[in-house]
Amino acid sequence: MATSELAATYAALILADDGIEITADKIVALTDAAGVDVEPIWATLLAKALEGKNVKDLLSNVGAGGGGPAVGAPSAAAGGAAAAPAEEKVEEKAESEKEESDDDMGFGLFD
Repeated sequence: MATSELAATYAALILADDGIEITADKIVALTDAAGVDVEPIWATLLAKALEGKNVKDLLSNVGAGGGGPAVGAPSAAAGGAAAAPAEEKVEEKAESEKEESDDDMGFGLFD
């Protein structure tokens, strides 16, 4: 990873640790104070990616694997009957999204 990318990431972590909103201007200001040149577009992209997210929660869940349940989705504890149809939908969706083979398209990769 390039020095400027690390500097922008560290700047975002500093802002999150202090409870300050992460914006492109603040990332650029911190990296400039550190003597690292970061292009404003990268600071903007990082700020947009972290917008509305709790960075501290992201860091504490790094090794947790996979995403959590969707917001508003009923949990098994809240209502097991409501959770069962959602699981069936996921299985049906996975089956319907199977990748088409080359034979189905009328040609093969090595024809």
